[in-house]
Amino acid sequence: MYNFDFETTCKNDNCIISLSKSVEKDILFIDVKMEQTEAAVPEQFSVKWKISGADCCGVWNSFARNHTIRPDWGSVDAISRLASGMPVQQITTFDSENKICVALSDVDTPTKISMGYCEETAEIICEAIFFTLPTNAVKKYSAKIRIDMRKIPFYDSIYETVDWWETECGYKSAFVPDSAKMPMDSLWYSFHQNLQKEEVLEECRLSKQLGMETVIIDDGWQTDDNNRGYAFCGDWSVCEAKMGNMASLVEEIHKIGQKVILWYSVPFVGLYSHKYEEFKDYLLDRSGNEEDFWALDPRYKKVREYLCGIYKKAVTEWKLDGLKLDFIDSFVLKGKSLEYDENRDFQSLEDAIHALMSEIKAELTAINSDILIEFRQSYIGPSIRKYGNMLRVGDCPGDILANRSQIVNLRLTSGKTAVHSDMIMWNTDDSAENASLQFANIIFSVPQISMLIKDLPNEHIQMLRFYISFWREYRNVLLGGKLTAKNPENDYSQAQSTLDNTTVVAVYTSNVVDVCSDNTVIVNASGADSVIVKNAVGKKFTVKGCTGKVISNGVVSAPLEELPMDKGAILFFEK
Repeated sequence: MYNFDFETTCKNDNCIISLSKSVEKDILFIDVKMEQTEAAVPEQFSVKWKISGADCCGVWNSFARNHTIRPDWGSVDAISRLASGMPVQQITTFDSENKICVALSDVDTPTKISMGYCEETAEIICEAIFFTLPTNAVKKYSAKIRIDMRKIPFYDSIYETVDWWETECGYKSAFVPDSAKMPMDSLWYSFHQNLQKEEVLEECRLSKQLGMETVIIDDGWQTDDNNRGYAFCGDWSVCEAKMGNMASLVEEIHKIGQKVILWYSVPFVGLYSHKYEEFKDYLLDRSGNEEDFWALDPRYKKVREYLCGIYKKAVTEWKLDGLKLDFIDSFVLKGKSLEYDENRDFQSLEDAIHALMSEIKAELTAINSDILIEFRQSYIGPSIRKYGNMLRVGDCPGDILANRSQIVNLRLTSGKTAVHSDMIMWNTDDSAENASLQFANIIFSVPQISMLIKDLPNEHIQMLRFYISFWREYRNVLLGGKLTAKNPENDYSQAQSTLDNTTVVAVYTSNVVDVCSDNTVIVNASGADSVIVKNAVGKKFTVKGCTGKVISNGVVSAPLEELPMDKGAILFFEK
């Protein structure tokens, strides 16, 4: 199974690449060693091999939206570094099993895993590429390539890769407090930058009544400019005309019974901030929009001390429960920033990000051991999870398909870290049934909701109340059970989570459900008006519509029976 011919290439003639092989529990490990004649910033090098193209259906990586197998001259790449992505990529078969899953032990160094179809030979060309961006000067380097070709469900191969990172490679994730796993009201889509204290407080009161336990106050609290963009970022002083006194606002929200998370764009300093002049010589070249905001360079101690001090002061003085630390993946290495500067105490950007996040975590957990820290795609890898305990799907407003597929991707790769949906939103002119599909497609994550509740039609409020109540009742199964899914090449036709003897199934495009647990719940997250159940003869069921109203009940009488279900309806079998 693992009789490969490996080819190595390197741009540096003074570099020696050596490989050694071992097989453990039917998995091939390639020990990769690189040695240079003297310490220098490593040049890019790669390890390449090929496998048969038989029974290859799609490509999976941690946040791929296009799962098609592409030609080797335009291959699918899993691009990874500390602050973005993770080094794992998989070819899946026609029956949703693993064909080949490739992962790297080093998740910090900038790397790339490529897989493409060779039209001349009908083979898959696989390549692991190291040092795709400059790092520190070294004389020696080593890493492992993990190659799994076992014919097992695709998700089991991914789960085992994540377990390997955590147990064998030493990447332990941050502690996750229970509050990270409760529904949240995020104010970005509902307010954007148009925040006003009294309106925020009204939203908190209403969302708390519906079962949302935390509010995330997003961009806009720090500026009176509502034109979007980040030209005014960097000072992080409260815009009192909008928010009043921040400590008082947080105290009032705490009295309502909600926790408070505050947004920060970590790297960005804008042209119109007071801090721009102080930090204009500490910016990463060709970052931001290169016009009126840029990203700070964390390789300078001055930058790290400033950012860490900002967050420590905010959490201490305002009694915040958490921070939404945004845009960490916007620390980028380009242009003049690739040049050496003796004034930096780090030359490697990844090492500097590690140092920055370590300092932030140490300071904040010393204040509050249960501090909530939200990260967002694409900084969701096994190394960065040491610093954040909430991972959110990247922005996809109104996009059910993106939200659900990225939730499953994150659940497969995030261990016990709390996976959050992107904030769900919809048009209030829509029906409650259509609106409920936004929620029905994100049930295997912690729901974030971003709608102005005071403006919602009554039926939409009833829908939210029912779905949040359902989600909270089944939370342990939805988040703590084993998540499995079908047809990754189609962004998942169906997914289910099982804990003990309870299973919650979400029907996306495949409406046939095998009732495998005594206590099974089926959520109609598709646009279809029925679900077909197997192996449920004699079971009593109740169907509730998206607002919680009972719309039917009965007993399954056939081995394969079609049961009518409205969009967004939930079917409960009697325990």
